[in-house]
Amino acid sequence: MNRILIGLAVVAAAAGAAIAAHLVRPLIPAAPLFVVAGLFVLVYVLRLLPVGVRRPVVFALTFLALVGAGGGLYYFQFVVRPQMARGFLAAALAPKPTAVSVETVAVEKWPPRLEAIGTVRAYQGVDVAPQVAGVVSAIHFASGDDVAAGALLINLDDSVEQADLKNGQAQLRNAEISLDRQRQLVAGGSTAIAQVDAALATRDSAAATVERAQALIAEKAIKAPFAGRLGIRNVDVGQYVAVGSTLVTLQELDPIYVDFQTPDEALSRLAVGEEVSMTVGAFPGVRFAGKVTAIDARVNQETRNALVRAQFANPDRKLLPGMFANVEVTTGAPADVVTVARTSVVYSLYGDAVFVAKPAPPKAGEAQAAEAKPGLVVERRFVRVGATRGERVAIEEGASPGERVVTSGQIKLMNGAPVTIDEAEALPPPARTPKP
Repeated sequence: MNRILIGLAVVAAAAGAAIAAHLVRPLIPAAPLFVVAGLFVLVYVLRLLPVGVRRPVVFALTFLALVGAGGGLYYFQFVVRPQMARGFLAAALAPKPTAVSVETVAVEKWPPRLEAIGTVRAYQGVDVAPQVAGVVSAIHFASGDDVAAGALLINLDDSVEQADLKNGQAQLRNAEISLDRQRQLVAGGSTAIAQVDAALATRDSAAATVERAQALIAEKAIKAPFAGRLGIRNVDVGQYVAVGSTLVTLQELDPIYVDFQTPDEALSRLAVGEEVSMTVGAFPGVRFAGKVTAIDARVNQETRNALVRAQFANPDRKLLPGMFANVEVTTGAPADVVTVARTSVVYSLYGDAVFVAKPAPPKAGEAQAAEAKPGLVVERRFVRVGATRGERVAIEEGASPGERVVTSGQIKLMNGAPVTIDEAEALPPPARTPKP
Protein backbone atom coordinates (compact mmCIF):
# COMPACT_ATOMS: atom_id res chain seq x y z
CA MET A 1 0.00 0.00 0.00
CA ASN A 2 2.82 2.36 0.86
CA ARG A 3 4.40 1.74 -2.54
CA ILE A 4 1.10 2.48 -4.26
CA LEU A 5 0.78 5.80 -2.37
CA ILE A 6 4.35 6.77 -3.24
CA GLY A 7 3.75 5.85 -6.90
CA LEU A 8 0.53 7.86 -7.12
CA ALA A 9 2.23 10.86 -5.49
CA VAL A 10 5.14 10.67 -7.96
CA VAL A 11 2.74 10.34 -10.93
CA ALA A 12 0.61 13.32 -9.78
CA ALA A 13 3.68 15.47 -9.12
CA ALA A 14 5.23 14.54 -12.48
CA ALA A 15 1.99 15.36 -14.32
CA GLY A 16 1.75 18.71 -12.55
CA ALA A 17 5.37 19.50 -13.37
CA ALA A 18 4.85 18.60 -17.04
CA ILE A 19 1.80 20.86 -17.24
CA ALA A 20 3.62 23.70 -15.48
CA ALA A 21 6.54 23.36 -17.90
CA HIS A 22 4.12 23.36 -20.90
CA LEU A 23 5.43 19.95 -22.00
CA VAL A 24 1.94 18.53 -22.51
CA ARG A 25 -1.41 19.99 -23.43
CA PRO A 26 -3.17 20.60 -20.11
CA LEU A 27 -6.61 19.18 -19.45
CA ILE A 28 -6.63 20.52 -15.90
CA PRO A 29 -4.46 23.14 -14.15
CA ALA A 30 -1.19 22.01 -12.54
CA ALA A 31 -2.08 23.18 -9.03
CA PRO A 32 -4.72 20.49 -8.30
CA LEU A 33 -2.23 17.76 -9.30
CA PHE A 34 0.36 19.08 -6.85
CA VAL A 35 -2.33 19.17 -4.15
CA VAL A 36 -3.26 15.50 -4.89
CA ALA A 37 0.42 14.53 -4.76
CA GLY A 38 0.72 16.27 -1.39
CA LEU A 39 -2.32 14.38 -0.07
CA PHE A 40 -0.79 11.04 -1.11
CA VAL A 41 2.43 11.97 0.65
CA LEU A 42 0.46 13.01 3.77
CA VAL A 43 -1.41 9.67 3.85
CA TYR A 44 1.90 7.82 3.44
CA VAL A 45 3.41 9.76 6.35
CA LEU A 46 0.35 9.06 8.53
CA ARG A 47 0.66 5.32 7.82
CA LEU A 48 4.22 5.40 9.08
CA LEU A 49 3.22 6.94 12.46
CA PRO A 50 2.42 4.71 15.48
CA VAL A 51 -1.27 4.09 16.22
CA GLY A 52 -1.18 6.16 19.43
CA VAL A 53 0.20 9.16 17.62
CA ARG A 54 -1.75 8.66 14.42
CA ARG A 55 -5.22 9.22 15.92
CA PRO A 56 -4.57 12.73 17.43
CA VAL A 57 -2.85 13.77 14.22
CA VAL A 58 -5.74 12.53 12.08
CA PHE A 59 -8.21 14.28 14.39
CA ALA A 60 -6.26 17.52 14.19
CA LEU A 61 -5.98 17.31 10.41
CA THR A 62 -9.70 16.53 10.14
CA PHE A 63 -10.52 19.50 12.35
CA LEU A 64 -8.30 21.77 10.28
CA ALA A 65 -9.94 20.49 7.11
CA LEU A 66 -13.40 21.22 8.47
CA VAL A 67 -12.32 24.70 9.60
CA GLY A 68 -10.79 25.35 6.19
CA ALA A 69 -13.92 24.15 4.42
CA GLY A 70 -16.11 26.35 6.62
CA GLY A 71 -13.85 29.34 6.03
CA GLY A 72 -13.89 28.68 2.31
CA LEU A 73 -17.68 28.50 2.28
CA TYR A 74 -17.87 31.74 4.29
CA TYR A 75 -15.43 33.47 1.92
CA PHE A 76 -17.35 32.22 -1.14
CA GLN A 77 -20.73 33.24 0.29
CA PHE A 78 -19.86 36.71 1.53
CA VAL A 79 -16.92 37.76 -0.69
CA VAL A 80 -16.74 35.82 -3.94
CA ARG A 81 -20.44 35.49 -4.56
CA PRO A 82 -21.24 39.26 -4.13
CA GLN A 83 -18.33 40.08 -6.44
CA MET A 84 -19.65 37.65 -9.03
CA ALA A 85 -23.14 39.14 -8.71
CA ARG A 86 -21.78 42.65 -9.14
CA GLY A 87 -19.79 41.53 -12.16
CA PHE A 88 -22.78 39.87 -13.79
CA LEU A 89 -24.95 42.94 -13.07
CA ALA A 90 -22.34 45.32 -14.44
CA ALA A 91 -22.00 43.20 -17.57
CA ALA A 92 -25.78 43.14 -18.03
CA LEU A 93 -26.16 46.89 -17.53
CA ALA A 94 -23.02 47.92 -19.40
CA PRO A 95 -23.86 50.24 -22.33
CA LYS A 96 -23.72 48.64 -25.72
CA PRO A 97 -21.41 50.29 -28.24
CA THR A 98 -23.18 52.94 -30.34
CA ALA A 99 -22.66 52.95 -34.11
CA VAL A 100 -21.43 56.38 -35.21
CA SER A 101 -19.87 58.01 -38.26
CA VAL A 102 -16.49 59.66 -37.85
CA GLU A 103 -14.33 62.01 -39.86
CA THR A 104 -10.71 63.01 -39.51
CA VAL A 105 -9.97 66.59 -38.47
CA ALA A 106 -8.44 68.27 -41.52
CA VAL A 107 -6.28 71.30 -42.24
CA GLU A 108 -7.47 73.51 -45.11
CA LYS A 109 -6.30 76.78 -46.62
CA TRP A 110 -8.95 79.45 -46.18
CA PRO A 111 -8.47 83.04 -47.32
CA PRO A 112 -9.62 85.44 -44.60
CA ARG A 113 -13.08 86.70 -45.39
CA LEU A 114 -15.52 89.16 -43.97
CA GLU A 115 -19.12 87.94 -44.16
CA ALA A 116 -22.07 90.29 -44.08
CA ILE A 117 -25.71 90.63 -45.09
CA GLY A 118 -26.48 93.20 -47.73
CA THR A 119 -29.23 94.69 -49.87
CA VAL A 120 -29.16 95.07 -53.64
CA ARG A 121 -29.64 98.65 -54.81
CA ALA A 122 -29.97 100.13 -58.29
CA TYR A 123 -27.09 102.05 -59.79
CA GLN A 124 -29.69 104.76 -60.37
CA GLY A 125 -33.31 104.51 -59.38
CA VAL A 126 -36.18 107.00 -59.23
CA ASP A 127 -39.92 107.16 -58.86
CA VAL A 128 -41.10 108.99 -61.97
CA ALA A 129 -43.54 111.68 -60.82
CA PRO A 130 -45.07 114.81 -62.42
CA GLN A 131 -44.00 118.34 -61.47
CA VAL A 132 -47.48 119.65 -62.22
CA ALA A 133 -50.93 118.18 -61.73
CA GLY A 134 -53.03 117.10 -64.67
CA VAL A 135 -54.99 114.39 -66.43
CA VAL A 136 -53.11 111.57 -68.21
CA SER A 137 -53.73 111.87 -71.92
CA ALA A 138 -51.31 109.25 -73.32
CA ILE A 139 -49.02 106.47 -72.07
CA HIS A 140 -46.09 105.49 -74.29
CA PHE A 141 -44.69 102.42 -72.46
CA ALA A 142 -45.63 99.02 -71.10
CA SER A 143 -44.76 97.74 -67.64
CA GLY A 144 -41.27 96.26 -67.53
CA ASP A 145 -39.98 97.94 -70.68
CA ASP A 146 -36.33 98.91 -71.10
CA VAL A 147 -36.16 102.54 -72.20
CA ALA A 148 -33.42 104.90 -73.35
CA ALA A 149 -32.55 108.19 -71.74
CA GLY A 150 -35.02 110.90 -72.78
CA ALA A 151 -37.70 108.47 -73.96
CA LEU A 152 -41.24 109.89 -73.71
CA LEU A 153 -43.23 108.01 -71.06
CA ILE A 154 -46.47 109.87 -70.31
CA ASN A 155 -48.31 112.93 -71.63
CA LEU A 156 -50.58 114.98 -69.41
CA ASP A 157 -53.37 117.03 -70.93
CA ASP A 158 -51.75 120.32 -72.08
CA SER A 159 -54.55 121.85 -74.15
CA VAL A 160 -54.71 124.97 -71.93
CA GLU A 161 -50.97 125.43 -72.13
CA GLN A 162 -51.04 124.99 -75.91
CA ALA A 163 -53.64 127.76 -76.15
CA ASP A 164 -51.55 129.99 -73.89
CA LEU A 165 -48.55 129.25 -76.12
CA LYS A 166 -50.42 130.35 -79.25
CA ASN A 167 -51.58 133.50 -77.48
CA GLY A 168 -48.06 134.24 -76.35
CA GLN A 169 -46.62 133.63 -79.79
CA ALA A 170 -49.17 136.02 -81.31
CA GLN A 171 -48.31 138.69 -78.78
CA LEU A 172 -44.63 138.10 -79.45
CA ARG A 173 -45.06 138.65 -83.21
CA ASN A 174 -47.02 141.83 -82.60
CA ALA A 175 -44.36 143.06 -80.15
CA GLU A 176 -41.57 142.40 -82.64
CA ILE A 177 -43.46 144.34 -85.37
CA SER A 178 -44.01 147.28 -83.01
CA LEU A 179 -40.35 147.25 -82.02
CA ASP A 180 -39.23 147.39 -85.68
CA ARG A 181 -41.63 150.29 -86.36
CA GLN A 182 -40.35 152.28 -83.39
CA ARG A 183 -36.76 151.75 -84.45
CA GLN A 184 -37.58 153.08 -87.95
CA LEU A 185 -39.28 156.15 -86.45
CA VAL A 186 -36.31 156.82 -84.21
CA ALA A 187 -33.99 156.55 -87.18
CA GLY A 188 -36.10 159.18 -89.04
CA GLY A 189 -36.25 161.44 -85.96
CA SER A 190 -40.01 161.12 -85.68
CA THR A 191 -40.27 159.71 -82.13
CA ALA A 192 -38.41 159.59 -78.84
CA ILE A 193 -35.97 156.89 -77.85
CA ALA A 194 -38.20 156.06 -74.88
CA GLN A 195 -40.75 154.59 -77.26
CA VAL A 196 -38.16 152.12 -78.53
CA ASP A 197 -37.32 151.11 -74.99
CA ALA A 198 -40.99 150.50 -74.19
CA ALA A 199 -41.44 148.41 -77.34
CA LEU A 200 -38.32 146.38 -76.47
CA ALA A 201 -39.68 145.65 -72.97
CA THR A 202 -43.03 144.59 -74.44
CA ARG A 203 -41.27 142.23 -76.87
CA ASP A 204 -39.16 140.66 -74.07
CA SER A 205 -42.23 140.13 -71.89
CA ALA A 206 -44.04 138.39 -74.75
CA ALA A 207 -41.00 136.18 -75.34
CA ALA A 208 -40.94 135.22 -71.64
CA THR A 209 -44.63 134.34 -71.80
CA VAL A 210 -43.91 132.02 -74.75
CA GLU A 211 -41.03 130.39 -72.88
CA ARG A 212 -43.19 129.85 -69.80
CA ALA A 213 -45.90 128.18 -71.87
CA GLN A 214 -43.33 125.98 -73.56
CA ALA A 215 -41.88 125.02 -70.16
CA LEU A 216 -45.35 124.04 -68.85
CA ILE A 217 -45.94 121.95 -71.95
CA ALA A 218 -42.55 120.26 -71.50
CA GLU A 219 -43.38 119.49 -67.85
CA LYS A 220 -46.52 117.68 -68.98
CA ALA A 221 -44.48 115.52 -71.37
CA ILE A 222 -42.80 113.20 -68.81
CA LYS A 223 -39.57 111.59 -70.09
CA ALA A 224 -37.06 109.06 -68.75
CA PRO A 225 -34.17 110.88 -67.03
CA PHE A 226 -31.76 108.00 -67.79
CA ALA A 227 -31.72 104.61 -69.49
CA GLY A 228 -33.11 101.74 -67.44
CA ARG A 229 -35.96 99.35 -66.82
CA LEU A 230 -39.45 100.52 -65.95
CA GLY A 231 -41.54 98.94 -63.26
CA ILE A 232 -45.27 98.45 -63.16
CA ARG A 233 -47.20 101.60 -64.09
CA ASN A 234 -49.52 103.04 -61.48
CA VAL A 235 -51.75 105.21 -63.70
CA ASP A 236 -54.18 104.86 -66.55
CA VAL A 237 -55.27 107.15 -69.36
CA GLY A 238 -57.79 109.72 -68.12
CA GLN A 239 -56.62 109.54 -64.49
CA TYR A 240 -55.95 112.76 -62.64
CA VAL A 241 -52.52 112.79 -60.97
CA ALA A 242 -51.33 115.22 -58.32
CA VAL A 243 -47.90 116.76 -58.04
CA GLY A 244 -45.39 114.15 -56.80
CA SER A 245 -47.60 111.10 -57.43
CA THR A 246 -45.57 108.03 -58.43
CA LEU A 247 -46.41 107.12 -62.01
CA VAL A 248 -43.83 104.34 -62.51
CA THR A 249 -40.41 103.38 -61.19
CA LEU A 250 -37.25 103.52 -63.29
CA GLN A 251 -34.14 101.48 -62.31
CA GLU A 252 -30.73 101.32 -63.95
CA LEU A 253 -29.70 97.69 -63.40
CA ASP A 254 -26.28 97.38 -65.04
CA PRO A 255 -24.07 97.84 -63.12
CA ILE A 256 -25.75 97.41 -59.74
CA TYR A 257 -24.84 98.20 -56.13
CA VAL A 258 -24.93 96.08 -52.97
CA ASP A 259 -24.88 97.92 -49.64
CA PHE A 260 -23.89 96.05 -46.48
CA GLN A 261 -22.95 96.87 -42.90
CA THR A 262 -19.62 95.89 -41.32
CA PRO A 263 -18.40 96.25 -37.71
CA ASP A 264 -16.04 99.12 -37.07
CA GLU A 265 -13.20 96.77 -36.01
CA ALA A 266 -13.26 95.26 -39.51
CA LEU A 267 -12.53 98.58 -41.22
CA SER A 268 -8.79 98.02 -40.85
CA ARG A 269 -9.11 95.01 -43.19
CA LEU A 270 -11.31 96.74 -45.78
CA ALA A 271 -10.23 98.94 -48.65
CA VAL A 272 -11.73 100.24 -51.86
CA GLY A 273 -11.05 97.84 -54.73
CA GLU A 274 -11.11 94.61 -52.73
CA GLU A 275 -12.87 91.66 -54.31
CA VAL A 276 -16.39 90.81 -53.17
CA SER A 277 -18.50 87.73 -53.87
CA MET A 278 -22.23 87.50 -53.34
CA THR A 279 -25.07 84.99 -53.43
CA VAL A 280 -28.79 85.66 -53.48
CA GLY A 281 -31.67 83.41 -52.59
CA ALA A 282 -33.26 83.71 -56.02
CA PHE A 283 -30.30 81.95 -57.69
CA PRO A 284 -28.92 79.24 -55.38
CA GLY A 285 -25.46 78.06 -56.31
CA VAL A 286 -24.70 81.15 -58.45
CA ARG A 287 -21.95 83.41 -57.12
CA PHE A 288 -21.58 86.99 -58.37
CA ALA A 289 -18.23 88.79 -58.31
CA GLY A 290 -17.68 92.48 -57.73
CA LYS A 291 -15.48 95.05 -55.98
CA VAL A 292 -15.78 97.48 -53.10
CA THR A 293 -16.36 100.97 -54.51
CA ALA A 294 -17.00 103.10 -51.41
CA ILE A 295 -16.83 103.03 -47.61
CA ASP A 296 -18.97 105.44 -45.65
CA ALA A 297 -17.18 108.35 -43.99
CA ARG A 298 -18.81 107.72 -40.61
CA VAL A 299 -19.75 104.88 -38.27
CA ASN A 300 -23.26 104.61 -36.90
CA GLN A 301 -22.91 105.46 -33.21
CA GLU A 302 -25.88 103.27 -32.27
CA THR A 303 -24.87 100.05 -34.06
CA ARG A 304 -21.11 100.72 -34.40
CA ASN A 305 -21.36 99.58 -38.00
CA ALA A 306 -20.12 101.28 -41.15
CA LEU A 307 -21.89 101.20 -44.50
CA VAL A 308 -19.92 99.67 -47.38
CA ARG A 309 -20.96 99.71 -51.05
CA ALA A 310 -19.84 97.19 -53.66
CA GLN A 311 -20.48 97.26 -57.39
CA PHE A 312 -21.40 94.20 -59.49
CA ALA A 313 -21.82 93.68 -63.20
CA ASN A 314 -25.40 92.72 -64.06
CA PRO A 315 -25.58 92.27 -67.83
CA ASP A 316 -28.44 89.75 -67.64
CA ARG A 317 -30.46 91.96 -65.25
CA LYS A 318 -30.84 89.00 -62.85
CA LEU A 319 -30.14 91.10 -59.78
CA LEU A 320 -32.97 93.43 -58.82
CA PRO A 321 -33.06 96.20 -56.23
CA GLY A 322 -34.24 95.09 -52.81
CA MET A 323 -32.88 91.53 -52.99
CA PHE A 324 -31.36 89.96 -49.87
CA ALA A 325 -27.65 89.22 -50.41
CA ASN A 326 -25.01 87.18 -48.58
CA VAL A 327 -21.74 89.04 -49.08
CA GLU A 328 -18.17 87.79 -48.59
CA VAL A 329 -15.17 90.11 -48.84
CA THR A 330 -11.71 88.57 -49.30
CA THR A 331 -9.35 90.47 -46.99
CA GLY A 332 -5.98 88.73 -47.26
CA ALA A 333 -3.86 85.72 -48.27
CA PRO A 334 -5.02 82.15 -47.53
CA ALA A 335 -4.00 80.65 -44.16
CA ASP A 336 -4.07 77.13 -42.66
CA VAL A 337 -7.27 76.45 -40.70
CA VAL A 338 -8.29 73.36 -38.68
CA THR A 339 -11.76 72.33 -39.88
CA VAL A 340 -14.41 69.72 -39.13
CA ALA A 341 -17.76 68.90 -40.66
CA ARG A 342 -20.57 71.18 -39.55
CA THR A 343 -22.49 68.19 -38.17
CA SER A 344 -19.59 67.36 -35.81
CA VAL A 345 -20.20 70.34 -33.54
CA VAL A 346 -22.77 69.99 -30.76
CA TYR A 347 -24.04 73.44 -29.80
CA SER A 348 -25.35 74.02 -26.29
CA LEU A 349 -25.86 76.82 -23.76
CA TYR A 350 -22.82 75.82 -21.73
CA GLY A 351 -20.41 75.52 -24.65
CA ASP A 352 -19.81 74.02 -28.07
CA ALA A 353 -18.24 70.56 -28.14
CA VAL A 354 -17.19 67.66 -30.35
CA PHE A 355 -16.91 63.95 -29.55
CA VAL A 356 -13.43 62.58 -30.29
CA ALA A 357 -13.16 58.81 -30.90
CA LYS A 358 -10.07 57.17 -29.35
CA PRO A 359 -8.98 53.68 -28.15
CA ALA A 360 -10.58 52.59 -24.89
CA PRO A 361 -8.12 52.43 -21.95
CA PRO A 362 -7.44 48.88 -20.59
CA LYS A 363 -9.50 47.92 -17.56
CA ALA A 364 -7.83 47.50 -14.18
CA GLY A 365 -6.52 43.96 -13.64
CA GLU A 366 -6.86 43.01 -17.30
CA ALA A 367 -3.95 42.33 -19.59
CA GLN A 368 -4.92 42.88 -23.20
CA ALA A 369 -3.44 40.55 -25.75
CA ALA A 370 -1.24 42.09 -28.38
CA GLU A 371 -3.33 40.74 -31.22
CA ALA A 372 -6.64 41.90 -29.72
CA LYS A 373 -8.24 44.96 -31.31
CA PRO A 374 -8.97 47.62 -28.68
CA GLY A 375 -12.46 49.08 -28.48
CA LEU A 376 -13.29 52.75 -29.03
CA VAL A 377 -14.74 55.30 -26.64
CA VAL A 378 -15.58 58.95 -27.15
CA GLU A 379 -14.27 61.95 -25.29
CA ARG A 380 -16.47 65.02 -25.04
CA ARG A 381 -14.22 67.98 -25.78
CA PHE A 382 -15.24 71.61 -25.69
CA VAL A 383 -14.03 73.67 -28.63
CA ARG A 384 -13.93 77.27 -29.76
CA VAL A 385 -15.68 77.56 -33.10
CA GLY A 386 -14.55 79.98 -35.80
CA ALA A 387 -15.90 80.82 -39.23
CA THR A 388 -18.28 78.56 -41.15
CA ARG A 389 -17.98 77.98 -44.89
CA GLY A 390 -20.39 75.66 -46.58
CA GLU A 391 -20.44 72.37 -44.66
CA ARG A 392 -17.12 73.02 -42.88
CA VAL A 393 -16.51 74.76 -39.54
CA ALA A 394 -13.19 76.22 -38.40
CA ILE A 395 -12.00 75.06 -34.95
CA GLU A 396 -9.76 77.63 -33.28
CA GLU A 397 -9.14 75.60 -30.14
CA GLY A 398 -9.95 72.13 -28.80
CA ALA A 399 -9.21 69.76 -31.71
CA SER A 400 -6.01 68.69 -33.44
CA PRO A 401 -5.40 67.55 -37.03
CA GLY A 402 -5.60 63.77 -37.45
CA GLU A 403 -8.07 63.16 -34.63
CA ARG A 404 -11.34 61.47 -35.49
CA VAL A 405 -14.53 63.29 -34.53
CA VAL A 406 -18.05 61.93 -34.57
CA THR A 407 -20.21 63.38 -37.36
CA SER A 408 -23.50 61.57 -36.67
CA GLY A 409 -25.10 59.81 -33.70
CA GLN A 410 -23.99 62.33 -31.04
CA ILE A 411 -27.46 62.48 -29.49
CA LYS A 412 -26.89 59.01 -27.97
CA LEU A 413 -23.41 59.71 -26.62
CA MET A 414 -21.92 60.80 -23.33
CA ASN A 415 -18.33 61.21 -22.21
CA GLY A 416 -16.56 57.81 -22.20
CA ALA A 417 -19.34 55.96 -24.04
CA PRO A 418 -18.21 52.96 -26.16
CA VAL A 419 -18.73 53.29 -29.89
CA THR A 420 -18.26 51.40 -33.10
CA ILE A 421 -17.57 53.06 -36.43
CA ASP A 422 -20.25 52.74 -39.09
CA GLU A 423 -18.39 52.45 -42.38
CA ALA A 424 -21.52 53.17 -44.44
CA GLU A 425 -21.28 56.23 -46.67
CA ALA A 426 -22.65 59.35 -45.01
CA LEU A 427 -25.66 61.16 -46.40
CA PRO A 428 -24.72 63.94 -48.84
CA PRO A 429 -25.19 67.50 -47.52
CA PRO A 430 -28.25 69.38 -48.76
CA ALA A 431 -27.77 71.37 -51.93
CA ARG A 432 -29.12 74.42 -50.18
CA THR A 433 -28.63 74.99 -46.46
CA PRO A 434 -31.89 76.31 -44.96
CA LYS A 435 -31.80 79.68 -43.23
CA PRO A 436 -32.69 79.74 -39.55
